[in-house]
Amino acid sequence: MNIKKKKGGEGGANWMDTYGDMVTLLLCFFVLLYSMSTIDEKKWQMIVMSFNPNVTAIPEQSIPQGPEGNNSSGGGPGDAPTEDEMEEILNDMYLALQDYISENDLSSSVAVTQGEGYVFLTFRDAVFFGPNSSVLLEEGKEVLREVAPLFLNAQEYIQEIRIMGHTAREIATEPNRPVIDRTLSAGRAAQAGAFLTDAGLDGAKIITVGYGEWRPIDTNETAEGKAHNRRVEIMVTGTSLEEKLQSGLQEYEVVVDQAREEIREGWGLTTE
Repeated sequence: MNIKKKKGGEGGANWMDTYGDMVTLLLCFFVLLYSMSTIDEKKWQMIVMSFNPNVTAIPEQSIPQGPEGNNSSGGGPGDAPTEDEMEEILNDMYLALQDYISENDLSSSVAVTQGEGYVFLTFRDAVFFGPNSSVLLEEGKEVLREVAPLFLNAQEYIQEIRIMGHTAREIATEPNRPVIDRTLSAGRAAQAGAFLTDAGLDGAKIITVGYGEWRPIDTNETAEGKAHNRRVEIMVTGTSLEEKLQSGLQEYEVVVDQAREEIREGWGLTTE
């Protein structure tokens, strides 16, 4: 005798399995969306570069943004200044330095110029140092005491403060002794850098360089020309300049040379 099989005895709730799977998938989908809304910029770059090792930089606009339009490393709205705001900050610094130089009758020994993304200062050694010395004079300390607060006010927007020391060639036709020349110029830059660090500036943003005799702005044939060449320069760069100088050091030197040329012309110096 054949026994008939029952049909549909336990199949009435099979739709619940499909529904449960769909809800689980939706939950995973929303968790994924939330995690992407707070993605870290560096982690995102690592993910992209793991798929394509030839990628060297990820455009900022391609990084997933959070609910307020900011990735987690960028901070809240208004944390980073726009390019226009950066230029305004540097322009205020430049005008304040100009006023200080004019009010204290320092135009013959201190000069300032500005360009896109930077402010550039030059101090003749008579203001900062004695002959063949890297010890800061009291007059130089006083100048730096006045200059430091201007840097401090804009410190969070400053990318770098590069301090460059220079010497003059003692005998115009013969190079200086390298050890003495380099040590003296580096020591002068280091003294100025140490003073600004003691004044409260972030030491990580201060770089000191000794160029020796190799970046003259005037002739070494005269005492006046040598006085111009013996100097300390301070290059204050804003956070916007780094983005403009994509190729690095070479472009930076071009900017520095342009600033030196403006100082040289301002002092009415002739080409060596």
